[in-house]
Amino acid sequence: MSDFDLVIRGGTTVTASDISVCDVGVKDGLIAAIGAGLPRGDTDIDAKGLLVLPGGVDTHVHLDQPFSSGAEIADDFASGTASAAAGGTTTIVCHAPQTRGGSLAEAVAAYGAKAKQARIDHGFHLLINDPTPEVLERELPALVAAGHRSVKVFMTYESNRLADAQILQVLAAARHAGALVCVHAEHHELIGWLTQALLAAGLSAPKHLAWAKPMVVEREATHRILALAEALDTPIQVFHVSGAQSGEEVARAQARGQKAWAETCTQYLVLGESDMDRLGFEGAKFMISPALRPPSDREALWQLIRDGVIDIVSSDHSPLRFDDPRGKKQHGETAPFNKIPNGVPGLAARLPILYSEGVAKGRIDLRTFVSLVATNPARRFGLAPRKGSIAIGADADIVVFDPTKRMRLTNALQHHGSDYTPYEGLEVLGYPTATYQRGQLIFDGTNVLAQPGAGQLIARSAYAEIAPTGRFPTPFNPFG
Repeated sequence: MSDFDLVIRGGTTVTASDISVCDVGVKDGLIAAIGAGLPRGDTDIDAKGLLVLPGGVDTHVHLDQPFSSGAEIADDFASGTASAAAGGTTTIVCHAPQTRGGSLAEAVAAYGAKAKQARIDHGFHLLINDPTPEVLERELPALVAAGHRSVKVFMTYESNRLADAQILQVLAAARHAGALVCVHAEHHELIGWLTQALLAAGLSAPKHLAWAKPMVVEREATHRILALAEALDTPIQVFHVSGAQSGEEVARAQARGQKAWAETCTQYLVLGESDMDRLGFEGAKFMISPALRPPSDREALWQLIRDGVIDIVSSDHSPLRFDDPRGKKQHGETAPFNKIPNGVPGLAARLPILYSEGVAKGRIDLRTFVSLVATNPARRFGLAPRKGSIAIGADADIVVFDPTKRMRLTNALQHHGSDYTPYEGLEVLGYPTATYQRGQLIFDGTNVLAQPGAGQLIARSAYAEIAPTGRFPTPFNPFG
């Protein structure tokens, strides 16, 4: 009997802090040894010339989640997690949405039943759309104690948005329960006013989404949510920062010592507002919220990443089918921009695009890449030390990555349920050749091997990263 179930031999192993050529030994689903000349395992993989990376952790994913408009997300947990595995992601955090007037606990239980089809490991954000006393005082503390350590709130969308007074209630309840609050920050009323003005002027094409949602919409809401969180000393994560001005708001909060963090998404680093300005209805393929920005904002995001202001890159995978009356064409090909469902797929494309655009083009180094896609999201969302790093005792979630492999992205390579990818035809340098979850091969470079139901729901214990600072704007502690 060998010492290891699996040995990945001679690859360049990369963590957020170290790079070394070594062997990685796996036993009983865990990383058991890291070093040179390890004994043979039951399975030996020659990784010479390849990168050995921790499995990707994507903490902003939408699967099997209803749209209030009746549109339908194209991925359930089986297809969405197949896409994740094909892109080198081994852990995701999805949104368990409460309905207005409904129970959060019941919503999480129902979502958990859907997630039993997941092929990879996963956790939930508690998406609060109706912060009643029952939800905040009874259900939320019990759910957080059970391992759901993050809450999501929206500042826009009619069926999701919370008023400032409600947001304050959620911030206070999450702080007390020990949960991280994540936010979609856009100014709802301003978007509505601009939308009506645009439609009245006959400006209704997909490209006009960017005119209805200019950066000021995101900048103002980011400033406001950071101020509310600072007043209550509640740690906060700003989702999908799309450009310079909203990123600068986060940088200022961090400079004040606030526990405020930010992510951006793959699409904001490679796509732009001009992609929505395509012939006919094609621009609908690129409609997301916040909207895509000009090239100057893309370059600003890379600088914010290098400065450490943005330290996570997620996919915000929210796939819709293009040629489908339950997808982008819900209201037909002549629908105004405000009737076209927003969202794009991106789970499988995240690691290849970020490596190609970041590391291969010299914008970031290898360790930063690993931090952005694995180590930082695992730490921020309470999944470390089990996830996000190649370390003895961690889950053997490993990606073997060929930094010399050139691929032209196609929809077929995404292994998702959508009928398109916004990255169709994009050439990338660097691609996963194998993905392992707890030492089991789940993607062989071509085929997804993990079966539905193979993934585990990961309960997250309390962790220091998101503990309040204990500082308030005045000597008064409103929590006693």
